[in-house]
Amino acid sequence: QVQLVESGGGLVQAGGSLRLSCAASARTFSRYAMGWFRQAPGKEREFVARIRWSDGDRYYADSVKGRFTISRDNAMNTVYLQMNSLKPEDTAVYYCASSPTFALDWNYWGQGTQVTVSS
Repeated sequence: QVQLVESGGGLVQAGGSLRLSCAASARTFSRYAMGWFRQAPGKEREFVARIRWSDGDRYYADSVKGRFTISRDNAMNTVYLQMNSLKPEDTAVYYCASSPTFALDWNYWGQGTQVTVSS
């Protein structure tokens, strides 16, 4: 069983930055891509960013493009989300997930980390 453990959430003022980390417990598992999602109170979970594990190809939601950067560290088996120029509307629980195939069927999820941006 693969476990994904997020960390790095917290409270920050608008315009500030945070870096989230997601460490995978297993070094070798079927992993085509890893991604970040978020869920704000009363809203559905939404896609934020993903990275293809083999070559680092990245894709972002329009709402975070230019402000957030997803990256990976193969040696540490970790994916990161650098969040800059944070806005109150970025407030949410952030989850990382892993997909074994290009179909992006996210089969492993972390427990989530809270990000709160004050105005």
